[in-house]
Amino acid sequence: MKKNLFINGEWVEASQYNALHSPYSEKMIAEIPAATIEEVEKGIEAAYHARRIMAAMPSHQRASILEKVASLLDERIDEAAEIIANEAAKPITAARAEVQRTIQTYKFAAEEAKRIHGETIPLDAAPGGEGRMGYTVRVPIGVIGAITPFNFPMNLVAHKIGPAIASGNSVILKPAGQTPLSALFIAELFQEAQLPAGALNVITGSGSLIGEKLVTDERVQKISFTGSPAVGIGIRNKAGLKRVTLELGSNAAVIIDKDTPIDTIISRCVAGAFGFQGQVCISLQRIYVHEQQYDSFVDQFVSATKELTVGDPLDPKTDVSALITRKDITRTLEWIEEAKQNGAEIMIGGEAEGNILLPTVIVGAEPTMKVSCQEVFAPIVLINKVKTIEVAIEHVNDSRYGLQAGIYTDNIHTALTAAEKLHVGGVLINDIPTFRVDHMPYGGVKESGVGKEGIKYAIEEMTDLKLVIFNKNK
Repeated sequence: MKKNLFINGEWVEASQYNALHSPYSEKMIAEIPAATIEEVEKGIEAAYHARRIMAAMPSHQRASILEKVASLLDERIDEAAEIIANEAAKPITAARAEVQRTIQTYKFAAEEAKRIHGETIPLDAAPGGEGRMGYTVRVPIGVIGAITPFNFPMNLVAHKIGPAIASGNSVILKPAGQTPLSALFIAELFQEAQLPAGALNVITGSGSLIGEKLVTDERVQKISFTGSPAVGIGIRNKAGLKRVTLELGSNAAVIIDKDTPIDTIISRCVAGAFGFQGQVCISLQRIYVHEQQYDSFVDQFVSATKELTVGDPLDPKTDVSALITRKDITRTLEWIEEAKQNGAEIMIGGEAEGNILLPTVIVGAEPTMKVSCQEVFAPIVLINKVKTIEVAIEHVNDSRYGLQAGIYTDNIHTALTAAEKLHVGGVLINDIPTFRVDHMPYGGVKESGVGKEGIKYAIEEMTDLKLVIFNKNK
């Protein structure tokens, strides 16, 4: 199956192509364009030309296009889910859930397109402001450069395209090298929904080549990037005055208080740790359990982990499948070995079967070990014993990341203290940090990034606030 670039509303044959292989079977599933700098230039030029068409488009028309995409995707859920399962090795049940979320994301974008507004300013509140009326409006900034990761190849694309189209911008999208099929599929739907030519361009190929061009080209007004901290920091350093939103890494944690009924939260914590092989930015990586609950929690967590099914992502029974690359298998096994050599204990897992890393539970890991202080992005979770909640909060905060964190407690004072003292972008009370719905503000602190996603909040970052003042004193 040979795919083409999507530029200026047309499918354009590329100069070069690369083979795309399944992470699970390693069989070739498609030939993907490897764009040259000239082809990237054509995509940017198309988006730059379309920016005026999009800015002039009535909000109801933008909303209608987004609603049509949601409807078309709803008609093709199974096909879309199979694309995700094949290119990302995401278990098919999780892939279907992602498609459902993607539909919701475009629906949210359609709704928000109709309520982008400013406010009136009481200028006479200041001396000299008499006889003047002021108001603000939000205007699109132009071309959005969107760079997306492999782990949610359809929904995270929607989190960039959706608000961009809703707010009257045009987009040039660079999807992850391993998961371009989802993005190209969505481009087909936008084409069918009659999005103006050039308003969406999908360019596949070298991340460094395409990314460098998007970040440095003056016609691109904003970069919205989801990926690694190293790449994100590089983007920010090169972007100058260009606006950026960066959703980067995490080693998300949850705290279990002494009063928590353990048996009611085990399945939730296991799902948070091992869903999509732990390849989720807010995957549960660190668990801090009060010493009174520790032994019981570990026993029940390990028992529940043993019940998980590993295997073919297209099998509806599969819970855990292949990591995205063989390099990730090598890396994670090295990190596990480092933990073992430094005194940590592997309660279950710690081995690979082909390209599948078995769900792994580690206890007694020091905070300086890679499995703790770095983002594992794999089915690995640490369980740690703490004497007090205060100590647990200190451990959670002792991280270069700060995306989301959770705490289970029946004590309102403890919950409020955690909400105040946890240095993260989002605090979940009586839930794991892996919770996300698509209209909530989402973004972190420290090396977890800058800016917010969530449709309304992304729109604010993709628009400029313009002030208009009428002087009635002339």
